[in-house]
Order: sequence, then C-alpha cells, then structure tokens
Amino acid sequence: MSQTVTAPDSRPDLPSPLHIPVLRDEAIDALEVRDGGIYVDGTFGAGGYSVSMLTRAACTVWAIDRDPEARARAAALESRFPGRFTLLAGCFGAMEDLLAAHGVTRVDGIALDLGVSSMQIDQPERGFSFRFDGPLDMRMSASGPSAADLVNTLDEAVLADIFYHLGEERHARRVARVVVERRCDTPFTRTGQLAEAVRAVVRKSGDGLDPATRTFQALRVAVNDELGELTRGLTAAERLLTPGGRLAVVSFHSLEDRLVKSFLRGRAGERAGISRHLPDAAVLGPEPTFTLVSRRAIQPGEAEARHNPRARSARLRVGERTAHPAWPVGEPQSSLVPGALTGILAQGRWGDDA
Repeated sequence: MSQTVTAPDSRPDLPSPLHIPVLRDEAIDALEVRDGGIYVDGTFGAGGYSVSMLTRAACTVWAIDRDPEARARAAALESRFPGRFTLLAGCFGAMEDLLAAHGVTRVDGIALDLGVSSMQIDQPERGFSFRFDGPLDMRMSASGPSAADLVNTLDEAVLADIFYHLGEERHARRVARVVVERRCDTPFTRTGQLAEAVRAVVRKSGDGLDPATRTFQALRVAVNDELGELTRGLTAAERLLTPGGRLAVVSFHSLEDRLVKSFLRGRAGERAGISRHLPDAAVLGPEPTFTLVSRRAIQPGEAEARHNPRARSARLRVGERTAHPAWPVGEPQSSLVPGALTGILAQGRWGDDA
C-alpha cells in the first residue's frame, strides 16, 4: 500500500505540501538513476518518486497514474521539467502500451509503490477508509464498479472468497453472511455502515487492528484488481527494462509482497520444488531474466517506522534485468487467488450472473 508522510517543512525540489513515500530514498538508490536514463514512476501519487529521480540526475521520467486527480499534481512538474517529465493517464499494468504510444520501448528503471496512497485514504469522499464515514466507493480510477456494487450484488460465497483470499480475514464466511442479511433490508452505501456490520460479528484482534480492516482491504483490492494489475506490471517491466535496468517495488501487505517475491525469484531461476543439487541441464525453462539485488526485502529504518506507523509493513524488493529475452506470455505464474474468483474479478462479472 503506497503510504506517505507530510513533513513539517518544505524544500524547493519537492511539491508542497511535502509527501515523502515510504522507502523513497532506498528505492531511488536501488534504481541507480543516472544522467540520460529513462525511468518509469508507475505509481505517481503525489510525485515523490518522480521528483527524486528528476533531481537526482538529468534523466527523463514517465509517470503513470489512474487517479484523475493526479493530473493537477503533475502539472507543476511538467512545467518545471519541460521535456523531462510526462504524466500518462492509465494503469501501470498497461505501461508497455502507454509508453509505446510515445515511441518509448526500452527504459532503464521502473519504480512501483503499490496500493492506495495516504492522500486517497484521507479523502472521505473516496471511501477507502472506515476512519471516516463516506460513500462506499474505493475506486482509484473513479470509474467502474464500486465497493458498494460488490457488497450489494455478489453472491455470499463469492464475497466470502474475496474477504478470505484478498483480505486474509479468518471470519470471512461470518462477514459475508451478515453483509447479505443486512443488504436485504438496506443496501450498503456508506463506509461507516459496512464497518459497523463487520464489527458486529468480528472482535478486535490481538494485533490491535480494527475488525473492519481486512474486509476493507479485500474490497479495495478486488475493486481495483490490484493483484492482477501487479502481475501485469511485473511482466511489462520484464519486457521494457534494458539489460542492467532495475525494478524496485514497494509493497505494504503480504499478498503483494509474496507475489513480487515469487515473481523475482522465479525469474532469477529459483524454481519452487526443484532441488538446487540437480545439474543445470535438469532445470528446464527460460533463461533467468532478473538477478536479485538483495535476497531479503529492504525494510524501513527504526526512525522512519517510528515517525510513520503506516511504514512498518513496507517491503522493498529489487531486481536487475539480465540480457536474456523476456519469458513467453502465458508462462505459469504463482497465483494467490483461486481461478474462479480470479475470473470473476478480472471480467468484472458483478450482479446476479456472477
């Protein structure tokens, strides 16, 4: 989940108010930004990554964001860095097509800061958080089916699968049951309404999380197809990066981190279930397209975690592109979501026919 902190001061090289993404410096360092390089900020947000790249070196940055509100935030950067910064409206999973439309087919680095931003969370009208009562929306792009559409139309079994697989909610069946029971009388339209329903059947956990936390996460991930988007973004990065180019991905929950970890390790030639003692000839499959810059995920330092509690779950993973060709489309990927549920989410099959 992309998270930012607002600093009490301002600096001339950053937007105001100052939003600093978690692990920003570590991610930019990992990209090894250089003069003349071409970089992608796949999750523009408030522009923290883009600004850091542009001020680190005389490079070119292509930023991507599906949030319509990003355009206003990007205007100042486009004026300040003419010819070096451009915002593309869309999803980072489509970065290959978005860049190709501008004649860009190879890049030197890609940064992805996953999930919802603090700015979006802090806007009650966006409906991402139960901390504020607002419309039950959660759409990053402000288009397509909303969270209210899901909870008011999907079958109980499908809702339970969403809560369990995308939110890791142990009481998923119980939550789905109460949602279906209550929507028969009054459809869900507000975040507070849904949070109250969840709290009625789920007790506060030992980790201190609000009972509604996992349900809200699951709906947000489903509404925005975040795991599908991440998978598309990772494979697009594999095709776009030049040999020696770097991919830096910051994730904020275990589903994302496991997917990124699995992808990079798999593309680095570490195949699950294959003994490392077997000769190379026994390991079939494409040549490795990434090397791991660090085997362990990079985590925020103590000072950053103390200053911003939301940073504690952040994990940064970095891979460096080899010269081998990208794996064929359709090469088996690790799946964190059951096939039936994946199909429903990917095809937008809402309502009675879901």
